[in-house]
Amino acid sequence: MVRREGFHHVALRVKDIDATIAFYEALGCRLNRTWVRDGSRNCMIDMGGGNLLEVFSGRKDGEEAFPRFEHISFKSSDPDADFAAAVAAGARPRTEPKDVCQGEYPARIAFVYGPDDEIVEFFMAK
Repeated sequence: MVRREGFHHVALRVKDIDATIAFYEALGCRLNRTWVRDGSRNCMIDMGGGNLLEVFSGRKDGEEAFPRFEHISFKSSDPDADFAAAVAAGARPRTEPKDVCQGEYPARIAFVYGPDDEIVEFFMAK
């Protein structure tokens, strides 16, 4: 039997690693470590709560036009404020903050596009 211990990280390949680092730092995340492999600069960004985003540089225009994952979702105590902070940090709005119901579970959510068009969600269970 495989012991599951949760996620270690989600990985994203980007065109501009410096813009990606700056964007996530503006959201309160911090750079955890960097390294170079095959001439490409890479990093891990601490997203909080022991969760990491691994970022690989070197994505070219036309290559993998969209990230391989659906979205990154942050637990949030104030999706409206987080949405505003992300837009102020350069994100493009995707979905304005709104209340939703996932089955019988109410939540408040908001979405933005990050610097490499990755989708970032701010999620608050109600």
